Amino acid sequence: MNGAVTFEELKSRGEKAVRAGQLEEAQDLFDQALTWAREQGEQPQVDLGICNRAAVVIEMGRGDGEVPHLREILVRNVDPFICQLAAYNISRHYELTKNYKKSLFYARIALERAGVLGRRDWLASSHNLIGNTLLAESFIVEACREYEKALEHAPQEPTAARGQILDNLGYCRVLQGRHREGYRLLYESLRILKRCGAQRYEISVRLDLCFAHLETSRLRLSHRHGIAALALAEAMEDQASIKNALYLLGEVAHLSDDVEAARGYFGRLHRDFFPDAGYLPEFLLAVDIRKLVNLHA
Repeated sequence: MNGAVTFEELKSRGEKAVRAGQLEEAQDLFDQALTWAREQGEQPQVDLGICNRAAVVIEMGRGDGEVPHLREILVRNVDPFICQLAAYNISRHYELTKNYKKSLFYARIALERAGVLGRRDWLASSHNLIGNTLLAESFIVEACREYEKALEHAPQEPTAARGQILDNLGYCRVLQGRHREGYRLLYESLRILKRCGAQRYEISVRLDLCFAHLETSRLRLSHRHGIAALALAEAMEDQASIKNALYLLGEVAHLSDDVEAARGYFGRLHRDFFPDAGYLPEFLLAVDIRKLVNLHA
């Protein structure tokens, strides 16, 4: 096996692991690919290796150190393929760290490069990312337009990426009160993500279904999806999703007249996330949690 095949094989295996949500495995494979590129490859392979590794590290919430390297690639690289990857990854980092203005700026660069390349899948992912930044700031109508464009460009086959777009648009439809359409999109997303074995990405759609059923007073189903989301989030050590699940499950219990269970969920929020807010459980029992939580921010 020659060197080029080794790099491509490692990269291909890493991309497959990403699609399945197996980020730790993907990072290991991309680390190996980057090491090979630095020892035996040329600069474009090094840049590609940096972008691939950064994408995974950013998804795992450890992207602060990656952004300077990605900016350097973006500034000096004329290859639209690598520039798109760098811009997309920077945007994703800023989305996850809630700097939505910067996220939107780099997402638009990624969209422009994807257009130059004519890559429909990258057009889809860039529109989806722009939608995420808009939704996080509660521009719901504008976010919907971006998700609709993302679906138009996305391949029709049931991939995890398509499942995530469906999840995002489904959540927006629920926020708009278009519950029937929201359910259709969310359950289609869940079917796809389960088929792909993408449990990490399943957390979000489970939370959205918990919220949707809560909105329509289907408390038993809301509880079922909330418990599933919490279990997956704990297994993946996804702290933001654990927190959202506790908020929602506490509200489900409260509306089900199980005040002790509600205090249990809200008490865990106090202990694990807001230790200085001793008033929190009683406060949350007195407000409508649905008006406080943006699951996609």
